[in-house]
Amino acid sequence: MATPVASSTRSASTRAAAEPRHSADIVSTSSAPVAGFSGARRVPPPVNEPVKSYAPGSPEKLALKERLASMANERVDIPLIIGGREIRTGDLAQSVMPHDHAHVLADWHKGTAAHVTQAIEASKRASADWANWAWEDRAAVFLRAAELLTTTWRHTINAATMLNQSKTAYQAEIDSACELIDFWRFNPHYAQELYDEQPISTNTMWNQLDYRPLEGFVYAVTPFNFTSIAGNLPTAPALMGNTVVWKPAGSAMLSAYYLMKLLEEAGLPPGVINLVPGDAAQISNVALAHRELAGVHFTGSTGVFNSMWQTIGADMSRYASYPRIVGETGGKDFIVAHPSADPQALAVAIVRGGFEYQGQKCSAASRVYVPRSLWPTVKERAVAMMAELKIGDPVDFRNFMAAVIDRKAFTKISEYIDDAKANATIVAGGKVDGKDGYFVHPTLVETNDAGYRLLCEEIFGPVVTVHVYDDAKWAETLRIVDRTSPYALTGAVFANDRRAVREAQMALRNAAGNFYVNDKPTGAVVGQQPFGGARGSGTNDKAGSKLNLVRWVSARSVKETFSPPMDYRYPFMAEQ
Repeated sequence: MATPVASSTRSASTRAAAEPRHSADIVSTSSAPVAGFSGARRVPPPVNEPVKSYAPGSPEKLALKERLASMANERVDIPLIIGGREIRTGDLAQSVMPHDHAHVLADWHKGTAAHVTQAIEASKRASADWANWAWEDRAAVFLRAAELLTTTWRHTINAATMLNQSKTAYQAEIDSACELIDFWRFNPHYAQELYDEQPISTNTMWNQLDYRPLEGFVYAVTPFNFTSIAGNLPTAPALMGNTVVWKPAGSAMLSAYYLMKLLEEAGLPPGVINLVPGDAAQISNVALAHRELAGVHFTGSTGVFNSMWQTIGADMSRYASYPRIVGETGGKDFIVAHPSADPQALAVAIVRGGFEYQGQKCSAASRVYVPRSLWPTVKERAVAMMAELKIGDPVDFRNFMAAVIDRKAFTKISEYIDDAKANATIVAGGKVDGKDGYFVHPTLVETNDAGYRLLCEEIFGPVVTVHVYDDAKWAETLRIVDRTSPYALTGAVFANDRRAVREAQMALRNAAGNFYVNDKPTGAVVGQQPFGGARGSGTNDKAGSKLNLVRWVSARSVKETFSPPMDYRYPFMAEQ
């Protein structure tokens, strides 16, 4: 296929001809006999998608640069997509480049409460057929989506993520290409493993587990910072036979729209996933109050997730069944170094773990605990690296960082930096500039107060705070790390002393759902490090694993007796 391009300049008649069929146009085949396959079908063994280098002169760099240039000259008109039908409300918001916030990439139409209800009805109609597809046929849709993303759609999804979410080429590649491809390859493999799990049977009976989809619709709410999460949260439940109402982040609408178009090309039937952007509270108020809400798949702030859980729990009698609530929320991710740590490895972990993608990762290193004996060397090396980091437009591949997502984030992060200037020590950085783009330069803060707010509160920006501790207080420092933050998402220990590694693993066992030894606390790979945290960081249902897919099925036990008893009496009753 040609490079996918959307344009608002198409005429209404042309657009109508290009629009996908909607659910009313599809003849349901759920009650018609369908020829099946004999034998057990197996999905292809999953492999992690190799990360392209985008080195100078490489074919992928040339192709991505070309798509970036063409996309920057487009202004896409993004509709709601409900039951396969594109709906334009006329109530518009804009998708801009965070690094050049005057540049509008797209206009997207906001949905209303009525559209949420319409999406729920569309998902219900689609469910009658989709839930009864053979699981292998559902898997085939997402396996094909993975291959389309690997090939013809790769540069479009990466370019949209770079321009609308201000990611560098490498950060986009590992997210919007490789991680999402991995989700769409590994999830069918894990589904196959789950369906293979069956109970014991004997010669007298056949016992089976029927892994049914949930009864109702799943509400997927996705964040701006990872296109892969935006792709996985609606599709993981859909793979298991559920239908979905999807509300993407308004600040990442361009990549969300292209993901929907990719899924349509992969053969996803109308109504299985319904794209409903708009005001978060308005959409959630309708979705969370609906009797047929079957589940919530969420990534976002802890406060919003707590509010959603409270809304659901306030009146459980309204629901036809108990909704499954799956969420990955905030983090205050740590690096703790032992005196035996390698200072160079530690400095690199601080810079990469804290400043890649402007610190806008729920896993980003945000608080660091360094022994006094190592701090002078670590500080010198980290500051030297920071001085070399270039910040600017991600289209310039020499830049290590770009802009934070929007003015709200820029203002919040700037306020934390101002607080550090007044109450701590700015070791390096501290510069912000919001005139043309929302640029926050990498900032390293030092504090003697282990309870200082920048060590406790989620910032979600390129600000790393260091607490220097006395070498003899290793055990005490581990206790401080454990109790400082309400979150428990990711964390890392740096030590060459194996006993220290073991001590940290045990003392911090509940402080992080993803724990790293001598590595930065970011960069989980599907199939290698299932991702998720507990405490204030979420339900720890491990995206990209079988643990997550289990949440989207409701098992039914089926017992078939081959020769049922014909007499009500038991042998013990024949007492003399």
